[in-house]
Amino acid sequence: MPGVRLSFDIMQEELLNALRFRRPQIRMRWAELLHVEPTLTPLGHPDALVHLLDWTLDEIDRALVDPLLRRRLGRRLNLAAARSECPCGRNPLLGYFAAGQQVLQEALVLAQAASPGLDPLERDVSLEELTLVFHEIARQEIEAFCGVCQFRDRSAEAHAVSDINANPPLPATS
Repeated sequence: MPGVRLSFDIMQEELLNALRFRRPQIRMRWAELLHVEPTLTPLGHPDALVHLLDWTLDEIDRALVDPLLRRRLGRRLNLAAARSECPCGRNPLLGYFAAGQQVLQEALVLAQAASPGLDPLERDVSLEELTLVFHEIARQEIEAFCGVCQFRDRSAEAHAVSDINANPPLPATS
C-alpha cells in the first residue's frame, strides 16, 4: 500500500486472538474451497492437502507473533516477488495457497468488522502483514515442491526452446 510504512511489530493481539478463535471455521472453509478447485494431479486431491492445514495455520500464527521471524521476512519480502511461480503449473500447492489466502483474508476482515474501534490504518497494516507472511510461507513451500518436480527439467527446456524461437541466434558472418 503506497505511503504506508509497515511496522513489523506484533500484530494487534485482538486480531490475532480473533483469528485463533475462528480457526475451526477457517480450517473448514479452506477445506471446502480445496474441494471446489480442479485437481491436476493426485497430490492436488483435496484429501491429500487437508493434512497441511494445521501446519500452515501454525506457521502463520508463529510468524505473526514472532517479531524476529517477521523482521527476517520483512527484509526478504517484496510484494511483487512474494508469489512464487511454477513453470509447469502442476504444483498442487498453487491451488492450496490460493484458497488459503482467500479464507484468511475473509477471516481477518470479519474479525476487523467485529471490532469497530480499531484504527483504519492499523486494520490495513494488519491485513498487509497477514498477506506478506502468508505469501512468504506459500513461496517457500511452492518452491520446495517445485524443487523435486519431475517436470522441472522439461519446463526449463521448454522455456529455453521458446526463448530461442522468439529470439533466434543471428547467422554467423564471415
